Amino acid sequence: MTKDMTTLKTAIIERFGTPCAVIDLDLVARNIVKAQERCDAVGLANRPHIKTHKSPMLANLQIKAGALGITCQKLGEAEVMANAGITDIIIATNLLGAARSGRLAALQSHLPLKVCADNTVSLSAYSKAADQAGRPMDVLIECDTGQKRAGVETPQQALALARIIRDDPYLNFAGLLFYPSLDGWPRTQLFFDNTAAGLSDLGLSAKIVSTGGTPNFAHIGSLKGATEHRAGTCIFNDRMMIKAGVATLEDCAFQVFTSVVSRSGPERGILDAGSKTLTSDSGGLDGFGMILEHPKARIHKFAEEHGFLDLSKCDHKPAIGDIVRVIPNHVCVAVNMVDQLVAVRRGEIVDVIPVAARGMLV
Repeated sequence: MTKDMTTLKTAIIERFGTPCAVIDLDLVARNIVKAQERCDAVGLANRPHIKTHKSPMLANLQIKAGALGITCQKLGEAEVMANAGITDIIIATNLLGAARSGRLAALQSHLPLKVCADNTVSLSAYSKAADQAGRPMDVLIECDTGQKRAGVETPQQALALARIIRDDPYLNFAGLLFYPSLDGWPRTQLFFDNTAAGLSDLGLSAKIVSTGGTPNFAHIGSLKGATEHRAGTCIFNDRMMIKAGVATLEDCAFQVFTSVVSRSGPERGILDAGSKTLTSDSGGLDGFGMILEHPKARIHKFAEEHGFLDLSKCDHKPAIGDIVRVIPNHVCVAVNMVDQLVAVRRGEIVDVIPVAARGMLV
């Protein structure tokens, strides 16, 4: 371990204690540029998903680098971003709770939002919210081509919703939103082509055709007719993105600094980072994070404040009091567990960034 890293670990524990969420701003900046360049290379607008970092400061860095606007997953996230001056926002999920509570209408009255729907109940709620806001609302139809998550499953279903949007004075048809599975791009093309033909018959066109996902950078530009791409995890990256082949360990800008607090057996140990820090989302991987100083160690289970270590394969085992750095399996959920990110450059603490949009359930 370098002298600079030893100094940084000392500074982290003395100023903040452990566990502590840390981001490397130089890596963040490099990741932002790389995502923008990937979009620029295929002629797509970049609309990063802020669910990963939940920070207006970082969102504005992405916009400064060339992003058209941002994507949010919750209305509460959009409220935080709008309060920071960001105005071009897609909210990429059905917003029934936010619409029925009145919060969607309140935000729509301040700026024109772009929302998503895959059903008539959502469209009805959006129409009422737009009426209350006094301004029509732009709506994208979410389409499923293999993820089996949200989204209409056929072009006919998409066209039926588009017709309702067209005929509603408080709704504007804005386009189509896709999140193709990694092997689903040919299906997505067929879905889009058939839908686009039907939209023309309705006198409509999809001004926005949005594809999504950091893993789908491997296929970016494959959908003929796409206009923009949404990716979130790429700003920090994690073990899931390494497994997907779209990032390397050197691209991972987020780490949890955590202390070894117990070594009660020769082959085991305990970290002070448990499920309330790294979360129990395995992302389909073995263990719950990669320890940079001890890559053969395995975080094999959690209590709320304890990370259980299997050290049986380690040639060199950590000692009580050692501070180690963990790359999480899924960084988005780990960020949502903390109030702030300690920002570093070249081994020095340079800022503390609030995670302003964390915990937004509505």
